[in-house]
Amino acid sequence: MTIRIVNSLTKKKEELVPCDGKIIRMYSCGVTVYDRCHIGHARSLYIFDVIRRYLKFRNYDVKFVRNITDVDDKIINRARETKKSFENVVAENIAAYQEDLKSFGILPADVEPRATENIPEMIKDIEGLIQKGFAYVANGDVYYDVRKFKDYGKLSGQSVDKMIEAVRIEQDDKKKDPLDFALWKKSKEDEPFWESPWGRGRPGWHIECSCMSRKHLGCETLDIHAGGRDLIFPHHENEIAQAEPLTNKPFAKYWIHHGLLTIQGQKMAKSLGNFITVQGALKKYSVDQLKMFFLSSHYASPIDFTEEKMREMQKALDRFDVLFWKAYQMLDGKKPVDPIEAEFITKHRNEFIVAMDDDFNTPMALGCLFNFINDTNKFIDTAPKDGNYLEIVYRAVDTIENLSRNILGLFLKEKDNDLTAQQEQLLQERKYARKQKNFKRSDELRDELKTHGIIVEDTKDGQVWRWL
Repeated sequence: MTIRIVNSLTKKKEELVPCDGKIIRMYSCGVTVYDRCHIGHARSLYIFDVIRRYLKFRNYDVKFVRNITDVDDKIINRARETKKSFENVVAENIAAYQEDLKSFGILPADVEPRATENIPEMIKDIEGLIQKGFAYVANGDVYYDVRKFKDYGKLSGQSVDKMIEAVRIEQDDKKKDPLDFALWKKSKEDEPFWESPWGRGRPGWHIECSCMSRKHLGCETLDIHAGGRDLIFPHHENEIAQAEPLTNKPFAKYWIHHGLLTIQGQKMAKSLGNFITVQGALKKYSVDQLKMFFLSSHYASPIDFTEEKMREMQKALDRFDVLFWKAYQMLDGKKPVDPIEAEFITKHRNEFIVAMDDDFNTPMALGCLFNFINDTNKFIDTAPKDGNYLEIVYRAVDTIENLSRNILGLFLKEKDNDLTAQQEQLLQERKYARKQKNFKRSDELRDELKTHGIIVEDTKDGQVWRWL
C-alpha cells in the first residue's frame, strides 16, 4: 500500500515518493502574530498535524518545520493601533498562539523558526538573487523582477498578464513592473529595522518562508510544502520564484493546500461579527467537537461552520464515548493477558489505512471508524459466549482508541475515571428513583448529573453512565 497525494503543482494525484528514502522533509506556513488565532488557523494547524501523525504511523521519518512570522506590516500597524511596542504585540500573540497549540494537543514542530531570528540568511538569499539578475535595488528597497523568472505562475496556473488583470496590486513607482514584489523594505522612522547592504530595513513576507524552510530542513528541495489555498498566489508562487533561481532545483516536490473555512456561508471577519477565536470557540465547544468538525470534510475542501454541524459532531463523539464506557465497565479496568485480534478488527483497521492513504481522506477514515464501532457493539451484544469474548472486546476498543488518538489526535485529554462521593450518591439516588417509578425525580437527577459532566442512560440491563 502506498500513500497518494493530490499535488497542487501538477494538479494530479501522485504516489508519495520522498527525495531521500523514508525521510520526509515537510514545511507548513505558520501564523503571523498580530492577533489571536481564529478557528480557520486551528483547522490549518490541526489538519497538518494529522497528516504528520499519519506519515509517522506509516513509518516515515518526518522532519517538520512550521514558521512564525514576527515582523510584518500587520504587526507594525497593530502596535500603532494599540499604542503598544512592536515587541509586546509579538510576545503577547506568540504566548496566545502557544496556548492554542497546547489546547488542541498539536505536536510541537521539530523547528519553529521566527523570521527575526533568520534575517542574515534572508539577506544572503536576496544578495544571491540580485547577483543572478532576478532582483533589483530601488532607493533602499529590493524588488523581485517577476518577468525574469520564466516559470512564474506554474503553481497557480496563471500567466503573468492574467495575474495583472485579476489581482489588485499595490502601486509603487519604484517597481519596474506592477507584479514585482518586495524582498527587502526600507524601514520608516518608527518601524523595527535591521542593517543590510541596502540600508536599514526589514525582509518582505515571502522571502521568510523560502529561506527558513530550506535552512531548517537542510535541503534544497522540500518533500512537502503545506499551507492554505489562499496562499497559492502570491505567497507560494513567490516562494518558488525566490528559491529556484538560487538552487537550480525544484523548490518542493509536493504542494498540499487546505480549503478555507466560512461561517454560515460567509467569510470570517470582525466587521461581520463572525470572527471566532480558538479560545472563544473552546468556551462553547470541546476540543474534540472542533476536531471532529475539521475531520468531517476533506482537507482540500472548503468547510462551513454552523451550530447545526457542531451539534452533529457531538452526536458523532457520543458514539465513541458510549462504546468506550461500555467496554470500561465490562472490563472493569482489567487488561486481558492476551488480547485477540478477530477478523473484523483487522478488516476495519486496514480500511482506515486505505482511506488515509488516499490523500489523507479523513471523512472516509471516520466512516471506517464508525463501521468499526458498529461491528464492535454487535460483537458485544451477540457473542458473550465466545471463549475469547473479553480479549476480543479489549483489542477492538483499544484499536479504535489508538487510531483515533495517535493519528487523528482525538481523545488526548484523559478523563478522570473516579467518581466523587457526591456523584456516586446522585447515581444511586437516580437508580432508586427509577426503581420506584418516580420518573420526574429521575429526570431531575439526570439533569443534575449532566452538570457534573456525566451522561446517564437507561438500558435493558439497567442504568449506565459515562463522562460527557
